[in-house]
Amino acid sequence: MPQNLDAVAVRAWCRLALEALGGAREEIDAINVYPVADGDTGTNLYLTMESASQAVDAAFTGHEPAAPSLAQTVRAMAHGALIGARGNSGTILSQLLRGMAQVLGGPDGEGAREADHADGRTLELALRRAAESAYEAVAHPVEGTVLTVATAAAQAASAEGAGDCEAVARASYEGARAALALTPGQLAVLGRAGVVDAGGRGLVAVLGALVAALSGEKVSFTSAGGGHARVVAGADEGPPAVDRVAGCDDLPAGEGGPAFEVIYLLEADDAAVARLRTRLDRLGDSLVVVGGDGLWNVHVHVDDAGAAVEAGVEAGRPHRIRITHFGLGDAHTTPQPPRERAQRAIVAVVPGEGLAGLYAEAGATTVPTRVGEPPASGELVDAVRRAHAREVVLLPNDAELRHTAAAAAQQARAEGVRVALIPTRSAVQGLAALAVHEPDRGFDEDVVAMTSAAGATRYGELAVAERQSWTMAGICQAGDVLGLIDGDVAVIGAEVARTATSVLDRMLSAGGEMVTLVLGDSVPDTVAERLEKHVRETYLAVDTVVYRGGRQAALMLIGVE
Repeated sequence: MPQNLDAVAVRAWCRLALEALGGAREEIDAINVYPVADGDTGTNLYLTMESASQAVDAAFTGHEPAAPSLAQTVRAMAHGALIGARGNSGTILSQLLRGMAQVLGGPDGEGAREADHADGRTLELALRRAAESAYEAVAHPVEGTVLTVATAAAQAASAEGAGDCEAVARASYEGARAALALTPGQLAVLGRAGVVDAGGRGLVAVLGALVAALSGEKVSFTSAGGGHARVVAGADEGPPAVDRVAGCDDLPAGEGGPAFEVIYLLEADDAAVARLRTRLDRLGDSLVVVGGDGLWNVHVHVDDAGAAVEAGVEAGRPHRIRITHFGLGDAHTTPQPPRERAQRAIVAVVPGEGLAGLYAEAGATTVPTRVGEPPASGELVDAVRRAHAREVVLLPNDAELRHTAAAAAQQARAEGVRVALIPTRSAVQGLAALAVHEPDRGFDEDVVAMTSAAGATRYGELAVAERQSWTMAGICQAGDVLGLIDGDVAVIGAEVARTATSVLDRMLSAGGEMVTLVLGDSVPDTVAERLEKHVRETYLAVDTVVYRGGRQAALMLIGVE
């Protein structure tokens, strides 16, 4: 029996969409030829939907034992997608979900904000608003893309008229499928590659999941060329799957286009964002700005990544900045003979060039990152490829990179590399793991030893508060020195050395044999000397080792083994 679109159905939709995109991720990555053939559309859609699904789950947890309202659920979904949007495709998907939420859970007088469920007419309006808002978010809309597929889905839903939610969803899904099959004839780059639009194909999977959530049926793709699918009765036939499309593995990565993809969340007002759009449009292409109510997700392809970030700083407060290099110049290098694949390698994300050099000296392939600018999954996959090994140990060295690293590991495994992901949450845990790495022993044995060493290392960090806020240690003011232990603020101080001493004392209260200090450029040597002396005089038989993190490193990292 068809189900109403209520909070429970929205939660099921998010979970089924995540399952569908997870099953189709590799194939969607493989047909990613527009706007840049960087092979990550499926991964970006998955990570965006994962963030939306997690936000919905959190909304349900926060309202236990009762369920949240439909409005609260769709707003959580849209907000989760906005803050977790990845890449051009993920950013557009987040705006599609936001457009639906504006109708299903919009302000007073719109949609079904106070209702327990939405009817077919409201869902049709939501799909229409989703397509309209996505077009509005893209600076220069192009037909033959996910925008075309979204519009066709909305038009098909409107043609269904006053049907129930399941009928409207099914009509939109069928309309999207038909539109997807036509995309190679609408966009020349797709026609030359013989593939459908990757973002549109992902949207078909998301709409298929909506049909499944409302009908209790499963959706499976059956034709790769047009992305056709069938709705199959029953719930035990496994997740949706997409057949691989041939002919796109060796496509050039957008030759002649900008060198960098820049993405960041931005806190700014509408007027500042309007000016930002104009400036970024002059700097590059593939500009998509989504969001509202003071929080935006900005995506653009540029040659000058610094200028794109600077524009965001002038508009408001950018954070979660991600800069990905497309590597477009590689085609002009002198061809080299293929080198033999190594047996095992370490790939590590590291903050600051000082740590990058330290990891490199130990034989690791590094992915440098700056504070607030974590790498995208594509960068991690590229690093795995550069390592050129049959077996790879991946060290993300950041708790927030867990999902990104997992997606990268999954993609690398699909390419035939055996990858083990050790969930290191700090670079000092990565150093502990690297210290016990022995490439000559068995892979599983080596991974277990490295995981054990990382897990036995407590990690701390010193940072400077950007603004007044609540913490687990009390209220901090802008400019205060914050001492974090295992990711939580434990000490609030006014001076680096004293705050670091307090953090060390707390970490060593449970015992320890080795203290590792990684100092940023702004921390003088005298601070390290003072901390070394304190450890030597207060804790017998505890050794201290000091490294310089270099520019862009954290103020201070502390490890206790």
